[in-house]
Amino acid sequence: MSGDVLSQAEVESLLTAMDAGVAPAAAKRSGGPPMPTGKGREKVSPYDFRRPERVGKEQMRALQTLHEGFGRNFGAALSALLRSIIEVKLTSVDQLTYSEFVFSLENPTCFNLLRADPLEGSLILDINPSVLYPIIDRLLGGGRETGILTRRPLTEIELRLVSRITSLFLEEMRRAWENVLPLDLEVIRVESNPQLVQIVPPNEVVVLISFELTIGDVRGMMNLCIPYNAIERISSKLSANSWVTYGRRNSSPQSVEQIGKNLHGSLVEMVVLLAETRITTHDLLELRVGDIITTEKDVHQPLTVFVEGVNKFRARAGAHKAHKAIRIEQASGLPPKAAPGDAASK
Repeated sequence: MSGDVLSQAEVESLLTAMDAGVAPAAAKRSGGPPMPTGKGREKVSPYDFRRPERVGKEQMRALQTLHEGFGRNFGAALSALLRSIIEVKLTSVDQLTYSEFVFSLENPTCFNLLRADPLEGSLILDINPSVLYPIIDRLLGGGRETGILTRRPLTEIELRLVSRITSLFLEEMRRAWENVLPLDLEVIRVESNPQLVQIVPPNEVVVLISFELTIGDVRGMMNLCIPYNAIERISSKLSANSWVTYGRRNSSPQSVEQIGKNLHGSLVEMVVLLAETRITTHDLLELRVGDIITTEKDVHQPLTVFVEGVNKFRARAGAHKAHKAIRIEQASGLPPKAAPGDAASK
């Protein structure tokens, strides 16, 4: 108890400070540190026990870099699907509680419950109706004008259309995470009221990854919610630099086949070079209907066929059912060159 008893000098110092109306600068407890003054007091940071920072800064930076690349690739894939310029931009990667995330969403909304094996638990993909209905409108052949936004749950037909968007999202997410962990992603169910889905306790920490989608003049948010317990065991992998390699990837047989199917119905320009010759400008100006231009090309020599400006085939000229035609004889082994203009016949 002797350590709690003030000396006579300390008592006099306290009385003097009280009379002066200020805190004593040199008052000390026996054997204790000096009392801090206003100028020397250290800065105090508030700590909210309801929102603990459970995910480290390094893991948060890894998730941010990982999904920045994902956003660019998903935007390109979505633009190809809708045949319109779609911008997908990562806006934030934050930690908050699950209850804060749920109560920040609109009701009704498109609340997708995801399974992501081998991660534990479930993930959430929320698509804001303000951007979802314009996407559905474009999938149904609508124009650029957006109608009045309705606040209602999605119909069965609209859910089928939304599944094309979520499938595209899951495919790009699978590719984004393949350098960290191979994921088997699947939509378990879709809800309109986010408060009906409880994947973790309300005060559990989640990582909220938010994207902003821009379609013309329309903007809306898309949120990916990852509970902390889902990534707790792989936090060391998120700390490594393996996720940096996400970007350009080698083509797989499936992707090559898909690109081939998409290009199967594409129209290409085919140009056949009949012959080449030179004439003077005077002779060119004197040409009339019925005039004949002679060339040095033998009639038995094969013709050159250009496909989109690339020297591709050798062919013979002829006729088929009263139409001018060519017959492909062999693939061209010559290096590519620009297709001719006036000297060619389509």
